[in-house]
Amino acid sequence: MSSLRVSRIGDTRDQLGESPVWDDRTQRLYWIDSLAGTIHRLDPVTGELLQFHAPSPVGSMVLRHDGGAMLALQHGFARYDFEQGEVASSITGIGCDHPKVRLNDGKVDPFGRFIAGTMHHGRAHDEPALGGLYRLQAGVVTLLDTDFGVSNGPCFSPDGAILYFADSARRSIFAYDYRRDGPPANKRLFADTSALNSGPDGATVDADGYLWSVLVRAGALARFAPDGRLDRTVELPVKHPTSVAFGGPNLDILYVTSISKSTTLSATEPDAGGLFAIEGLGVRGLPAYTFTAD
Repeated sequence: MSSLRVSRIGDTRDQLGESPVWDDRTQRLYWIDSLAGTIHRLDPVTGELLQFHAPSPVGSMVLRHDGGAMLALQHGFARYDFEQGEVASSITGIGCDHPKVRLNDGKVDPFGRFIAGTMHHGRAHDEPALGGLYRLQAGVVTLLDTDFGVSNGPCFSPDGAILYFADSARRSIFAYDYRRDGPPANKRLFADTSALNSGPDGATVDADGYLWSVLVRAGALARFAPDGRLDRTVELPVKHPTSVAFGGPNLDILYVTSISKSTTLSATEPDAGGLFAIEGLGVRGLPAYTFTAD
């Protein structure tokens, strides 16, 4: 294994850094500050950093195949135009306007559709979880599953046949059989992160089919084998990392976002809220899918 190196990139300090995504076409990294409504775009070679404003909170962002992005906003999805620096379409609602439920983490599936889950924040322990898993396709939102406290970490096996999806509140990562038609099926527990002292947060799958999950309360990442076995952990220099994406020309750099002060977590270390790059992991990622399902 190569020598591992974790370094902070730039000096951004997000309240709630989230949703990193590598654009393989332009070799740029995007990520968001969910609470500030900021979209960052970084060219790692030149160091150029551009920032765009969006309505907050932004749960997640994915890239469109024809340019621009799709955003998961509080209660719906919308297209974002980087040239205009604004939301470029009306919001497609998810059919839920509960004040304590909002869209959170999301990714594009192998068929070009936007998959995102909701989180039910401020929920009492005896209150039913109202979070769900949604899919956007051709302007239509479909509810795929329910009963989630804090949805996070959607990602797919290299062949696209398995959807991984986490409930941070339950400290659980689930796996589903996934296909183009019909809802996800055969839901089962993939990994329980209780022994790692954290719920799972953002996640991605590498080219070997191993899942990388952020341990948001433990300052670390966990890599799980395709059978759910814990393969390794990587310590980070911040208390509350949030999400991950592979990037770089060879997709062998793992970028990590983090929290300085979210609605539930805060950290005082100087690098809290920063963006980090991990090199020397000895693995490569997969290109991110782009949204095509208009």
